[in-house]
Amino acid sequence: MEYFIQQLVNGLTLGSIYGLIAIGYTMVYGIIGMINFAHGDIFMLGGFAALIVYLLLTTFFVGIPAALALLLMLIVAMLVTALWNWRIERVAYRPLRGSFRLAPLITAIGMSIVLSNFIQVTQGPRNKPIPQLVSSVYEVFGISISLKQIIIVLVTAVLLTVFWYIVNKTALGRAQRATEQDRKMAALLGIDVDRTISITFVMGAALAAVAGTMYLMYYGVAVFTDGFVPGVKAFTAAVLGGIGSLPGAVLGGILIGLIESIWSAYFSIDYKDVATFSILAIVLIFKPSGILGRPEVEKV
Repeated sequence: MEYFIQQLVNGLTLGSIYGLIAIGYTMVYGIIGMINFAHGDIFMLGGFAALIVYLLLTTFFVGIPAALALLLMLIVAMLVTALWNWRIERVAYRPLRGSFRLAPLITAIGMSIVLSNFIQVTQGPRNKPIPQLVSSVYEVFGISISLKQIIIVLVTAVLLTVFWYIVNKTALGRAQRATEQDRKMAALLGIDVDRTISITFVMGAALAAVAGTMYLMYYGVAVFTDGFVPGVKAFTAAVLGGIGSLPGAVLGGILIGLIESIWSAYFSIDYKDVATFSILAIVLIFKPSGILGRPEVEKV
């Protein structure tokens, strides 16, 4: 029983990271109906930005407290990824907003390749390890819970609450929801649609940066291919939870993390991805809109 609960804790931690990335997918899709397939690489970029900040801090400020280092890593990573995603939206996505659906999809895949190769060229193809930032481990009824696991789960819960409040209770959130429902009518009512979409991309990038920093802190290594697999699983989480729903994105991420963790503990680890996507298929057969998603109503 203790082993099972330990795997639940591990799965909850991994799922929280997937959930943070999935929120970015679901926010962009909710506003403009487009899947930003470069989002996984924005997550990877956030991890590398945090890594570079850590290396600079430990080089010039020896003995800096881990909490301060982690905070600075988060801030810089969020700024870097926000700037990148804002620029990507302006250059690659905005000119194609009114075109047929396949064009933005191809552009998104292209931007993903550009980001991945940019990091490979500038940072090298090898793994970039860092020492443990947070090493404290607590024993609770025979279960090992590390401080970094607690931090990841708490950060995810706090950010989900903050972003849910922004989307549902603020003027920016009203503008985002109006843009989602009808961009032309929102513009006629005085909403700056372009600005609203850009801010949404910035918010999604900031969340991906937090996820990238948490991923780096948890695993202690960064590599330029990190954006693909977590990005695909986070997109799967967004679909499973109900794309367009912020709580659904986090719920989907946690479910995928739990499936992976429990499957790897009791069955062959080689088939954990098969199990994950099989369960996704089964859920979507019976509930095509996802667990917390709403059926899409076609405008006529």
